[in-house]
Amino acid sequence: MTPASRERWLARVPLLSISASAWVLLLLYPDSMTLHAHCSMATMERPPTSLASLFTLGTSASMAAGWFLMLAAMMAPTLTAPVCHVRDRSFARRRPRAIALFAAGYIAVWMLSGVLLSWLVLALQTIIPNPSGTLALIALIALVWQISPMKQRCLNRCHAHPALAAFGLAADIDALRLGLKHAIWCVGSCWALMLLPMLLPSAHMAAMAFITFWILAERLDTPTPPRWRWHGPGKAVRIVFAQARMRLRTA
Repeated sequence: MTPASRERWLARVPLLSISASAWVLLLLYPDSMTLHAHCSMATMERPPTSLASLFTLGTSASMAAGWFLMLAAMMAPTLTAPVCHVRDRSFARRRPRAIALFAAGYIAVWMLSGVLLSWLVLALQTIIPNPSGTLALIALIALVWQISPMKQRCLNRCHAHPALAAFGLAADIDALRLGLKHAIWCVGSCWALMLLPMLLPSAHMAAMAFITFWILAERLDTPTPPRWRWHGPGKAVRIVFAQARMRLRTA
């Protein structure tokens, strides 16, 4: 194993462990975190009428815990590259602090985004009380966003890893800023896709798994000039088929 490969695994294994642990918790205790308080509003006979009433449906702590588990399960595997970048650009004694600051910035943006996305779902359900109509509108929004130039711009920025200061307060600020910026572009890329599991209470876990695969597959594509085009898991599917053919030939 080369030094570069070893560094990738040192970052990848903890992230995959975090993701796997979150998936296990979601599978074993689907209701313990009151996920339905903000992910299954389509099942309610009377949708809430304001953001304030949304938070009275369940404790804000349980909603935050549910969203955090979703975030850990779905997004942790996508962080290998930026975490490797932080590790590579930090002295060994500073690495834990730098990674913690990066994670703090990343999580803060996504937790705020969870509130905003819940509010958006609430607003759409208030306008369109029919769950099927709301789901159709969300699917249309996600489709348009998937082919938009802004989607490509966000994906491109997810691949950007700027230089980080090595010493003192500047190094801490750079690590935190990288977490904030990476999360902003990550939210920009994924927000429309993340809405779909929130409207599929009966197939919530399956939708989460599918969207997780889709997000990971998108990150395999190299940056390209922003333009109207389809962004899908084509490269990942081609890799899977190529690996399958190779194994069949050597079997």
